[in-house]
Amino acid sequence: MPLPTTPISIQASSSEIKAGKLSQRNLEVATRALHRDGLVVIEDLVQHSTLDRLNELMVKDAYELQARKDMPYNFNKGNIQQDPPMTEEWFAEEIFVNPIITQVTSTVLGPFPSLRFVSGNTALPPTPTSPPTAQPTHSDADFDHPSIPFSLVVNVPLITMTPENGSTEIWLGTHADTSINDQEGVRGDRASGTIKKELLEKRRSVRGPCQPIVKKGSVVVRDLRLWHGGMPNLGEVPRVMLAMVLFAPWYRNQLTVEFAEDLKDKLTVEKTGLNVAAKFVGSDVVEKGYLNRPHGLFYDFDQVEKIEGVF
Repeated sequence: MPLPTTPISIQASSSEIKAGKLSQRNLEVATRALHRDGLVVIEDLVQHSTLDRLNELMVKDAYELQARKDMPYNFNKGNIQQDPPMTEEWFAEEIFVNPIITQVTSTVLGPFPSLRFVSGNTALPPTPTSPPTAQPTHSDADFDHPSIPFSLVVNVPLITMTPENGSTEIWLGTHADTSINDQEGVRGDRASGTIKKELLEKRRSVRGPCQPIVKKGSVVVRDLRLWHGGMPNLGEVPRVMLAMVLFAPWYRNQLTVEFAEDLKDKLTVEKTGLNVAAKFVGSDVVEKGYLNRPHGLFYDFDQVEKIEGVF
């Protein structure tokens, strides 16, 4: 029986959300999905009002970034990297350090994974100077990486994602046996991580891609190695999707995230179950700088002090 091309979705119950953890059965489903498919969707984790408030700000910010000559785009100008402001005013635990998501990621990666990246991917509506264009299918693990789970990406769409507004195209199961040899380009190039065309055609005949509908309030967890690509937004407003990257506790990455000092008490390992690699600065510093981040290729998800010649 062929494997499905659409992702597994788990409906979190009100009791699970209240308790801040999935049942054993749902946790098993999530874990199995991440190992087999490299991605799972957990629905109804974030209140719509919380998403609406942040979305209003980030859509406004997206238009400001789009107007810049040095807009922080990834692969093409229809897909930009966009950070949320990490200040107390805009921080929501259910989005950025959701306990159910931490339960899932800790089960796959090991206890107390490290949070080392907080940003967002925004699909912009087409303009005369920026026609609809898809990103090439790529892997975010654009370096020689382990063949075991070492990093998970947590995506939180601020609105319902559909093929019309640029739902990400995903190739389920490709995380399991991919390597740097499957990729074109070199680390630091905009084409970095792009999957070779002949491999795409070979994979399509086995288990092709899909653009899933992801309901508002859902959270997506995917393996960093999974093949995927940003798709054109054919709608009329930007589609914002937040992205947090977590690493296994043994993985030696050095990235840090800039948070406002007034969030320090909310980001302890005791409260989050995470090792948050935070750089705390004044709120005014965050507010002045959060829209001036570089694009994705600036961030290196590789680890230092690799173990060579053992496995």
